[in-house]
Order: sequence, then structure tokens, then C-alpha cells
Amino acid sequence: MARPDFNLLVTLDVLLAEGSVARAAKRLRLSPSAMSRALARLRETTGDPLLVRAGRGLVPTPRALELRERVGELVREVEAALRPAEALDLRTLARTFTLRVREGFVENFGPALIARVAAEAPGVRLRFVPKSDKESGALRDGSVDLDTGVASGTSGPEVRAQALFRDRFVGVVRQGHELSEGEVTPTRYAAGRHIAVSRRGLDRGPVDEALLPLGLTRRVATIVAGFAEALALARDTDLIATVPERHTVALRAGLYSFPLPVPVPEITVSLLWHPRMDADPAHRWLRGCVRSVCGGQASTR
Repeated sequence: MARPDFNLLVTLDVLLAEGSVARAAKRLRLSPSAMSRALARLRETTGDPLLVRAGRGLVPTPRALELRERVGELVREVEAALRPAEALDLRTLARTFTLRVREGFVENFGPALIARVAAEAPGVRLRFVPKSDKESGALRDGSVDLDTGVASGTSGPEVRAQALFRDRFVGVVRQGHELSEGEVTPTRYAAGRHIAVSRRGLDRGPVDEALLPLGLTRRVATIVAGFAEALALARDTDLIATVPERHTVALRAGLYSFPLPVPVPEITVSLLWHPRMDADPAHRWLRGCVRSVCGGQASTR
């Protein structure tokens, strides 16, 4: 069975409302002959003449009268479904957004982001979940609305990414540590005992690559999965942590931070989301909030 032409619903709705081929043609911006052909197709499809001649005009058949209300409702529903989304009313928006972030993000950016969201959309709730890997499956299945981190090939080609800020790595030690006084040279830095941060348990990274041309090697005393753990250890030991500066401002309170004595490439922290959320007004608003908060906080040591 051939699929019906749903465009005929609109034509039938107008024909039944106008009761005239000429007026219906004018309303739909068609020629009278094109409208007559459409009426012929409607008659063939429904198996009913629908409109029949009565004097100078056309009158609906019982089948047409039966269809008139149903067709009108269907056309209105389709028009509503295809109409652009209504303007977003933040004051009445009630929604929970899930953001997947690495440690340091909530401590550093969370207070300002929550305050911004509460001021503009008091019915919106933010749920922060830890980022344990770079897989994008949670964005695809909708369990996560926004992701933050360094975009990479493992994010998936369909994931949207927008830069939030650039970050550089700094060294961090407890107050009173020997590196908190005097110039931190590559030799002094490498000679200390270090904390390596790696979710995969690796003991080498960009810092080691930067030390290698100088003939220097870090002494890695321990390996942890996250920045918060590294900084907690540095706070109470003589170990040296190397962490991204802006991402860990709040976590580094009370510690001594210093620029690395070797050139280590900066990283770009990005906002990630699935393209199906591109046009969602509420999601677009939240992305703007995150960009504004993350872009408006200056780096401090």
C-alpha cells in the first residue's frame, strides 16, 4: 500500500474551510488548476467526492463533514510540532543538568557557576559527576549534558568542543619547602621527590619529556589519579606536585606555587557536548553560563 501524501491534509483542511476551489487556491498560493488536481487526488485517496457542485458553489459530502474537524486538529498538531521552540523563560525553567568534570573544577568554578544559574534560573539544578575517562558515551546517551576537559581524538568525531581557557602547569609544594625559597632551576626541580598524576597509572608525562634534553630525570615517589590527591600529599609532605594552574586555584590555597623551570606545553580546557543539544535553548544558555564563568576568572597563584 502506497504511503499517503500528508501534504493533502493541509489542502483538504483549506478546501473544507473555504468551500471553494478558487478561494482555497488563493489561500495556498496555487493556481486554480493545481488546486483542482489536488482535489482530484483527494477524491481518489479517500474514495469520496468530498465537495460536490450545488448551484454556483460546492457543498461538502457527509464524509467531508466527518473529516473536517479531525483534519483541522491534525493540521494544527503538525503545525505546532514543526513550529520553532518558544522563547526560553529562565524564571520558570525546571531542569537538572549533569556536568562531568575533573577534580578542581567544582572547587574553582562551582560557586560562581551555581550563583549565576540560581540568579537567572532558580528552578535549575546542577549535578556534578567525576570524570574518570575521556570516553564520550555518556554525552551520546544523554546521561551527561556537558563535559569539560582537554579535547582529544577519543572524544568521538560527533562531539562538539569549544575552548574555555588555556592552562599552564605549575609546581606546587608546602609552605616552607626548600623550593619555596630561591630560584627554582631545572636541576633543583628534578632533584626533588615528585608526585605523578595519571589516571592510567603512568609515571612519565610532558614534564619528563621537557627534562630529557637537559639530561635530567624526575624522581617519582608516588603516582595518583587526580590533582586533588596530588595536592593533598604535597600539603603534608616534601613531595612536589605538578598540576594545571587555573584548574586548581582553590585546591592550592595555602600552598606555594611556582612556574616550572622547563617549557611544558599549555593545555586547552574545552566544553564538550553532543550536537543533538546544539539548538536546545536551555542547554545553549547553560553553555553560555559556563563559558562566562570560566572565561571571567583570572589566573592566580
